[in-house]
Amino acid sequence: MIARLEGKIAGIRGNAVIIMVSGIGYLVAVSTYTLGKIAGLGDVSLHIHTHVREDQLALFGFLSEEELSMFELLISISGIGPKVALSILSIADPKTIRTAIVNKDPSILTRVSGVGKKTAERVIIELQNKVDAIGIDDQATALIGQDAIEALVSLGYSVTESREALKLVPADVTDVSARVRQALKNLGK
Repeated sequence: MIARLEGKIAGIRGNAVIIMVSGIGYLVAVSTYTLGKIAGLGDVSLHIHTHVREDQLALFGFLSEEELSMFELLISISGIGPKVALSILSIADPKTIRTAIVNKDPSILTRVSGVGKKTAERVIIELQNKVDAIGIDDQATALIGQDAIEALVSLGYSVTESREALKLVPADVTDVSARVRQALKNLGK
């Protein structure tokens, strides 16, 4: 089983990247967030989930162990396959997903194509006891961040662009509209 890959980026195919390691090219599916972070880099290091089925061997790559853990929790649920789990991680970071689960809020999960209200509710029920409970301040910060990302996406920016712009906003700016204004300034630079 492959757990980690480090090598040169040889190409990008849709939502997958080809990583050259010792002369072998590995095709690794990644979230749009990860793809945005590694695009343009020469070398990359990814945590890998090796998904084996009787007719397929697929690799899924993540920048952090936190993303990998959330991916593995999501695919442990009946009806959630690796592609849907990757789509969920493309629209929200692991902290936001954990917050949604702790708060029993299916709205974030239902934004993913192929995840209806019943599936989202099943994800929440099955993962309630498995996700790490995070503090109230962390929950509020995650919800403010998700609201700011939604506002920027509604203005036409991608999720990746929105996340990157919001990372540059000082942490002491806690009002959603103020965070969005600051992020727009960052995007305009």
